[in-house]
Amino acid sequence: MLTLDHQFDFKGQFVAWDVIGSGEPLVLVHGTPFSSQVWRRIAPLLAHKWQVYYFDLLGYGQSEKREGQDVSLGVQNELLVALVNHWQLVKPAILAHDFGGATALRAHYLNGLNYAQMTLVDPVALAPWGSPFVQHVRNHETAFVGNPDYIHDAILRAYIQGAAFHPLDEEALSFYMQPWQGNRGKAAFYRQIAQMDQKYTDDISDQYASMACPLNIIWGGEDKWIPLSHGKKLAKFLNNGRLSIVPNAGHLVQEDRPEAIVAAML
Repeated sequence: MLTLDHQFDFKGQFVAWDVIGSGEPLVLVHGTPFSSQVWRRIAPLLAHKWQVYYFDLLGYGQSEKREGQDVSLGVQNELLVALVNHWQLVKPAILAHDFGGATALRAHYLNGLNYAQMTLVDPVALAPWGSPFVQHVRNHETAFVGNPDYIHDAILRAYIQGAAFHPLDEEALSFYMQPWQGNRGKAAFYRQIAQMDQKYTDDISDQYASMACPLNIIWGGEDKWIPLSHGKKLAKFLNNGRLSIVPNAGHLVQEDRPEAIVAAML
């Protein structure tokens, strides 16, 4: 398990982060409903080449969760820029997954954050996105928060497993479920879903063009959350159609085929 021994104050809210390795800077950005633990088998290997920074998005993992909190994609890019400035990094490399991909792209197009190189893994980047479950929670957030813990845990387990092609073991499930359990975690889980809105990718999608920095897009060939067709379309906008398809991997490539991400980076 990755340790996050540092805290950053972002607008009066704490964000958990840490850094390992040495070399040029590389920032890892996770997606939803995960945490920086998606990189636990990847970051130590990348740390042989880079100084690897990782953190939990606001409202996720070990970062602060509280009632009334804005944890939408509309704030996460501001957090990323604030952290990069706090770490005093100039054009870091970036590796981002799912919502982390949207965060990195928004930070570039809306905040002018530039990267030495960018690797996107199954990013949320083009509408439409959001499963029927997401749409249902958005309409009935309060009802879901009131679920008994055993019902919530069953929903959580099924939802997280749906991101992977292969069955997740109990250790992996515990890493991803634990931050969303208990009264505070349960409320935070449904809060972040209720705040999902396609407007945050619509804000930038009309600006998509070939990136100035080296770009690699990786896509799980069996992704049931964001279809491969989205990846191919995004690659045409950003990367002249170049796309690395990972067979026998779902949306959560970090669990199904972590070696594919390491290989692409190295």
